[in-house]
Amino acid sequence: MITRIARRLFATGGRAALPGAFAPGDVLAEASGLVVRLGGREVLAGVSLTARAGEVLALVGPNGAGKSTLLAALAADLPAAEGDVRVCGRPTSEWPARELALRRAVLPQSAALSFPFPVEDVVRMGRAPWAGTALEDEDDRVVREALAATEVTEFAARPFSALSGGERARVALARVLAQRTPLLLLDEPTAALDLRHQELVLRICRERAAAGDAVVVVLHDLGIAAAYADRVAVLRAGVVAAEGAPGEVFTGELLSEVYRQRVEVFPHPRTGVPMVAPVRAWAVGSSVSGA
Repeated sequence: MITRIARRLFATGGRAALPGAFAPGDVLAEASGLVVRLGGREVLAGVSLTARAGEVLALVGPNGAGKSTLLAALAADLPAAEGDVRVCGRPTSEWPARELALRRAVLPQSAALSFPFPVEDVVRMGRAPWAGTALEDEDDRVVREALAATEVTEFAARPFSALSGGERARVALARVLAQRTPLLLLDEPTAALDLRHQELVLRICRERAAAGDAVVVVLHDLGIAAAYADRVAVLRAGVVAAEGAPGEVFTGELLSEVYRQRVEVFPHPRTGVPMVAPVRAWAVGSSVSGA
């Protein structure tokens, strides 16, 4: 029932212009001089950032740095006090809700439903913006593929409310994938997941980037960010402290300062990907790189 209601809400908005094709490197989301205030407090202070087609951009930083706020502003879920936010070259304020939903999909930190809707119906909600378009006939196939990609097919008929936290997180990601937008905004998608499914989610991010999408993902695990992101933006107190490839940005000196915790950064012996480890007081004689 909820999927029918959602589809009707989008369908009443008239004919929507479908997203066009994007080339690798095209800017799909952009913040310029972004200032966001919440409860009278300045949470973002003049942030400028771009997300490009074909790449995974990870937002990292300590608690309260502004990562989730930046993601919500890029999604047009939070208003900017100053500055501009654009999606697919157009200010977010100028996009009709339905057309914006065809261009960006958002995974919030937590997914909650008050009624026991079946998992498949929850995933099918992602197809609501496509109602009445030429691609509406793809709904069943796209939903099946999203269920399979996130490994939730086996409980597609189970009530969403009966799932564990990790299972709910994967169903929520399946809904985002079913939406089939060129821009994915994911807020801590690995927070409730075990090791296997953390890796699954980040592989999906890489696959979507390889297919031409722009993926912006908030992460706390710096090792995962280093392994899977093309670029990282390190946030601190509402500003971008550093941005670039993980191998360039992740240094012991910077991360120790940003997180107020001494860390060492060293290359993985096989892949060369930066590995980040805290320096612990009991590890006598440990070597600190750059801290």
